[in-house]
Amino acid sequence: MKQINRVLSVFAVLALLVTVNSFAAKMDVHTSSQFQGPKANTGTVSHSIENGKSMLKVSDDFKVPDTPAPTWRVVDSKGNVYTLDAFKIKGTLGTNAEKREVEVPSYVKDIAKVQVYCAWAQVLLGEASFSSPVK
Repeated sequence: MKQINRVLSVFAVLALLVTVNSFAAKMDVHTSSQFQGPKANTGTVSHSIENGKSMLKVSDDFKVPDTPAPTWRVVDSKGNVYTLDAFKIKGTLGTNAEKREVEVPSYVKDIAKVQVYCAWAQVLLGEASFSSPVK
């Protein structure tokens, strides 16, 4: 009987640790200021770690600008700019989808700002800042 109680206690502790770790990971979400710019001026972006990956996601009220090539860019605390991926994805049969979430590559050490950049016109459409660099 003591052996069964001991095994159950170990399982209970392990379950508690997994729950706490999962809860703590979900709590580590950073949200930016509102996007400001000539074309991207709604919504915010949030940063979180999901399954060990650094992820950025725009809020539901963010509107992807109607420009030829809106693109995700991040700026680190040293001013280095990294172009990540397009917001618009061309699908089959002429359908378009939006990439509202993007993985940040591991070589980006931190993120101070997130920008929406038109790769076709090479112009900044808007940006949002974090109160302090995240990663």
